[in-house]
Amino acid sequence: MADGSLPGWQAPPIETVPPSVTTAGQEAIDLAARAGLRLDPWQQHVLRQGMGEQADGSWAAFEVAVNVPRQNGKGGIIEARELWGLFIGGEQLILHSAHEFKTAKNAFKRIERLIRGCPDLHKRVKAYRYTVGEESIELHSGQVLRFIARSKGSGRGFTGDCNILDEDMILGDEAMDALLPTMAAVANPQIWYLGSAGIGAPSVQLGRLRRRALAAIEAGTPDPSLAYFEWSCDLHVDECAQDCDQHDDAASDEAVLKSNPAVGFRLTLDKVANERSTLSAAGYARERLGVGDYPSDEADTWQVIGQDAWRALADAESSPSDPVAFAIDMTPERSHAAIAVAGFWRGGVHVEVVDHRPGTGWIVERAKELHERWGPRCWVVDGGGPAGSLIADLEDEEKGLGVTVVQPKAREIAQACGQFYDAVTEQSLSHLDQAPLASALAGAQQRPLGDAWAWARRIVSVDISPLVAATLAKWGLSAVLDEEEEEPMPWAEYG
Repeated sequence: MADGSLPGWQAPPIETVPPSVTTAGQEAIDLAARAGLRLDPWQQHVLRQGMGEQADGSWAAFEVAVNVPRQNGKGGIIEARELWGLFIGGEQLILHSAHEFKTAKNAFKRIERLIRGCPDLHKRVKAYRYTVGEESIELHSGQVLRFIARSKGSGRGFTGDCNILDEDMILGDEAMDALLPTMAAVANPQIWYLGSAGIGAPSVQLGRLRRRALAAIEAGTPDPSLAYFEWSCDLHVDECAQDCDQHDDAASDEAVLKSNPAVGFRLTLDKVANERSTLSAAGYARERLGVGDYPSDEADTWQVIGQDAWRALADAESSPSDPVAFAIDMTPERSHAAIAVAGFWRGGVHVEVVDHRPGTGWIVERAKELHERWGPRCWVVDGGGPAGSLIADLEDEEKGLGVTVVQPKAREIAQACGQFYDAVTEQSLSHLDQAPLASALAGAQQRPLGDAWAWARRIVSVDISPLVAATLAKWGLSAVLDEEEEEPMPWAEYG
């Protein structure tokens, strides 16, 4: 197995499919092949099962969910399903949405290449539209495939025959509330969810679908409207006996084969072994073995600041005005970091995540660019937190900003959190409804800090660095900066 010659499991460890009498899946597979897209056996399996039809020709499954680790080829399933809907199924509108605009745009480019490469399909296209945010493919017969990034209002007003929801591990009720009603007027609608393992609080809808699937499997009765396919492992726990054969060994090739159907096609065991030696244990389990973190119910999200209260403060026109303050925070694992800004706006304060990326090597140079452009009132970093290691480089005249970074004291941390909360309650704060900040709030909780509290994350997979940075930036905007420094104390508990 070390040479990757054995294929991964082509049938998923977790699957439930409603009964059907026929399938349109083979048509989708054959059409994809005409366009030059050769599908793996597991991809063909999903299409045949997910596109099963009842006796009257309607879809057996209204909802189809594919949960598989990254780089296995879920995009091929999406493309085959969309090609069928456009050129065979007669679906008038197919909506393809992703959490990030760049993901939706890349999907548009991939399927455009497939269509242009097949003269029989290309001649049926009336227009490829490239307007930013409105990318689409329209046929002479009127069918449209449109690509959008999910937001509070995206999808409203579009009556979609088929909705493709990519990156479904970041999918909450607001996006579903905007998209699902568009299908109410369609005689035979279908919705596809595709993504990788759950990442905690943002995985609201994926967690809901997974619970339905597991309940159906446990009951021995398929869910009547859900086809669910998940490639994942069930790893050993501390309580397992040494000879336990009911769970999977995270370090084994068998676990990789079970959770990665593309091994033997586009993944190799050797490449996966390199990932295993580089990633954290938790990161490897999630990203390669499909071991997800799913909210158990809706009470698991938005515990400190309510989602409705936060969304009500979103203002697309909001922007910071001088003076501004910047702040930096990062996760304890140093896997991600965030830079946030705060500035006054219409009698209140605007907060915004300026940058949020993996790793830490980019931070100092990016901070230097922002400092030269904005000349902020101050930069704030919690000296006792994970980002405290950056302070020396930030203060260095040659490497960084050449200014003293403000390090809040413990009592000021409590003030910062309280002020942020009060600003939301009093509706004196505005923001751009950015996903990193919303996801952080959805996964945050309070930790006691003296007689007050500070931010903490409920589960290790939640990244609250955008929230911590925004809170610090808001505090820095009005902080008194000339007091004597005392030794800072860590205040954002990551638990």
